[in-house]
Amino acid sequence: MSREPQPTLPPRERILVCGVLLGDQRPEHDGPLGEARGLVRAADGEVVGPGIIQRRERAHPATLMGKGKAQEIADAVQSARPDAVVVDNDLTPAQGRNLEKAWGVRVIDRSELILDIFARRARTRQASLQVELAQNEYLFPRLRRMWTHLERTEGAIGTRGPGETQLETDRRLLRKRIRDLKAELAEIEERRKRQVRTRSEVFTVGLVGYTNAGKSTLLNRLTGSREFVADMLFATLDTRTRQWELSDGRTVLLSDTVGFLGRLPHHLVASFHATLEEALTADLLLHVVDGSHPDATEQMAAVERVLGELSHHTHTDVLVFNKVDQVRDPIELSLISSDLEQPVVYLSAATGEGLDRLDEIVRERLDARSALLNVFVPLADGRLAAAVRGGGVVTEEEVIEDSQLRLRVRLDAAALGNLRRSARGELRFELLEAPHEGSEGLAPFESPTEPA
Repeated sequence: MSREPQPTLPPRERILVCGVLLGDQRPEHDGPLGEARGLVRAADGEVVGPGIIQRRERAHPATLMGKGKAQEIADAVQSARPDAVVVDNDLTPAQGRNLEKAWGVRVIDRSELILDIFARRARTRQASLQVELAQNEYLFPRLRRMWTHLERTEGAIGTRGPGETQLETDRRLLRKRIRDLKAELAEIEERRKRQVRTRSEVFTVGLVGYTNAGKSTLLNRLTGSREFVADMLFATLDTRTRQWELSDGRTVLLSDTVGFLGRLPHHLVASFHATLEEALTADLLLHVVDGSHPDATEQMAAVERVLGELSHHTHTDVLVFNKVDQVRDPIELSLISSDLEQPVVYLSAATGEGLDRLDEIVRERLDARSALLNVFVPLADGRLAAAVRGGGVVTEEEVIEDSQLRLRVRLDAAALGNLRRSARGELRFELLEAPHEGSEGLAPFESPTEPA
C-alpha cells in the first residue's frame, strides 16, 4: 500500500553575517555578532562562514564599511556560497544597492531581518497590521532598488518610460496602503483603549525587558497560563494580560508584551506603540533582565532608552533579575544592581526561586494604594462578609453586640467601590488609614463613615 506523500519543509537559507562597530559601540561578550546570529536563527536561517566585523569611526557613505573589508566579505561569499548576507547595521538604500552589486548576493540589513522575524511571529490582526506598516515604511525609500532591472540605459530607445512609470505607480499604491494601515490600526487602538479603561479599576502590573529575558516564562509561572515560550529572540509579539492571584488572595492583572532590542528600528517602535502602551501604562512596571547574560548592563540600558522614547517612564519601578539559577558569578550581578534606585528582585522563573519576594513587593505597592478601614457587616449576612473578605485583606475580625461583625480590612478604591455597589446601604465604613499613594483612589474614601 502506497503511503500518502508528506510535504517537506523548505531548506533553511544559508546566511553570512557581517557588521560594523561605529564610534564607541562595544563588541558583544558572546563573540562577534552574537545577537545577529541569534536573529538569523530566529528567522529560521543557518549561519555559515565566519562572522566578519570591522570597527570604524564613521560609516562609509557608499558601502558602510571600508573597501578592503568589503572585498574580504566578497571573498567569503565566494567561499561559503550563502543565499544572502546579513549586515548587522541599518543600510541606506544606496549602501544596500552598492553592496549587492559588489557581492553578487542578496543583502539584508538589521531592520529588514527584524521585520522578517516579526512577520513570521505575528498571530493577531493587530500585530500583522503593525508589521505590514513597518515593512511598507521601510520599503518606501528603497523602491528604486527593487526596480534596478528597469533603470534607464544610456542611448537605449524604449527603456526610459516603463521603469519610472512603474516606480511612481508603486509609490502611489504604497502611500495609500500606509494610510489605510494607519487608519485601521487607529480603530483597533481605540477599541483596545476602551478595553483597558474597563479594567482601569484593577491594579495592573506590566512586564518589560530585553527580548529573551524570560518574561513569558515569568508570566506563565505567576498566572498558571500556558503562553508560548521558546529560547529565541522575539518569541512574543502580542500583549497578553492574565490574572495573577497574590499569596494573600488579592488579584492583579499581569501584562507581557514584545521584548526590546538594542538599535530597534524606529518605524517598528512607532508601529508597535499601541501594543506596548497597555503594558507601559500599568500601575507597576517590572523590568525583567536576563541576569545570566554577559551583556546584561547594555541590555538594561537599551530597554531604558526605548522606554524613554515610548512613554513618560524615565525608569521602571522594580528591577527583576531573572535566570539567577544560571548565573556564574553572583558577585558581578550584585555589583550591577548596587547603584540602582529602584527595588531589586533576584529570581528564577524556571525554578520558582525568589518569586515570594516579588509577590511581597506587589502586595506592598497594593497596600500603599489601599485604605485601612473597619467595615461593619450584619452578622447574619454571610454573603456580604464573604464579599468583604474577597475584596481585600482582613487583618482582624470581631463580633459586636451579637448583631454586627467588624472586619478590619485593607481595600483599594476599586474594591471599596464594588462593595458599596453590591451592599446597597447595608454596610458601614470607618476610615482608619488613608492610602499613601494614588490620589485617584482618594475620592471613594472622602465620606468613609457614611453608609454606602
